[in-house]
Amino acid sequence: MKTYIGIDLGGTNVAAGLVSEKGELLGVHSQPTPRGAEEVADAIAQAARAACAAAGVGAEEPRSVGVASPGSIDPARGVVEHAFNLGLDHVPLMGMVSERLGLPALLENDANAAALGEFVSGAGKGYDSLVAVTLGTGVGSGAVLGGKLFTGFNYAGMEAGHMVIRRGGRPCTCGRRGCWETYASATGLIKSTREAMEAHPDSALWRFAPTLEQVNGKTVFDAAAVFDPPARQVIESYLDDLACGVANLVNILQPQVLCIGGGISRQGEKLLAPIRAYLDKEEFTRDGERRTKICVAQLGNDAGIIGAALVPLYR
Repeated sequence: MKTYIGIDLGGTNVAAGLVSEKGELLGVHSQPTPRGAEEVADAIAQAARAACAAAGVGAEEPRSVGVASPGSIDPARGVVEHAFNLGLDHVPLMGMVSERLGLPALLENDANAAALGEFVSGAGKGYDSLVAVTLGTGVGSGAVLGGKLFTGFNYAGMEAGHMVIRRGGRPCTCGRRGCWETYASATGLIKSTREAMEAHPDSALWRFAPTLEQVNGKTVFDAAAVFDPPARQVIESYLDDLACGVANLVNILQPQVLCIGGGISRQGEKLLAPIRAYLDKEEFTRDGERRTKICVAQLGNDAGIIGAALVPLYR
């Protein structure tokens, strides 16, 4: 059986897994993420060996090791250009990992790796194309089209969080205004919730978050469940913004599946049903027999590990 090592390099943990070519997770290990290039490379190697040991396999047996990294990366050269929260600045991480493990190493964007994981083993299993959207601090996105990972010629494709849905809207960290992620991310939802609380001091939102600092992505849904009008207005606006971006992706790429992950996706049909209703009005192929399946992502934190491991098979 051919096996591959996948690494999901996060700001908090280095998560490693030994993965079969069919996308089966055979052994896992996680440890805290240090800061600094040498320290990160050492931690990746340690986690990789521990994941192999958990599966009863020697660390020399896998075909390769794939690393899913946040920040700006250059997979062609194997360089993490900027991941400042990890202390990485123009670091040739691929070569450093390969040297430590004695295996070929590949580097991929973390959102792309998560999409590939969902395609192989999760919501996209059995399909030819998938778009994965993750609602977190920002909006991460990746696509597998025609069975191959889509990254653009410069590996910077599928930054869907930075398509503008409200021209002149909220400022974004990318330098634009009105980007999708400034409204549809968990951060955007929290901002909208806080704005509603400040505008409505009698809102039930204050019962679920006594201070603005205590607001999270669930607060507004809890308040809406007790029929609080400001909370319902926030959710209605949020779902319209989220659905607008989803419709854009569907109309441009027409994937067989579009899955949504991240903490907000735990709302399930409360999230999906309004998006489908929006698409029934605004999807270009709304009257066609074949339409994109909208669903929740299935793999959670395992998606990045599995996708990183299998990058050499789908790039």
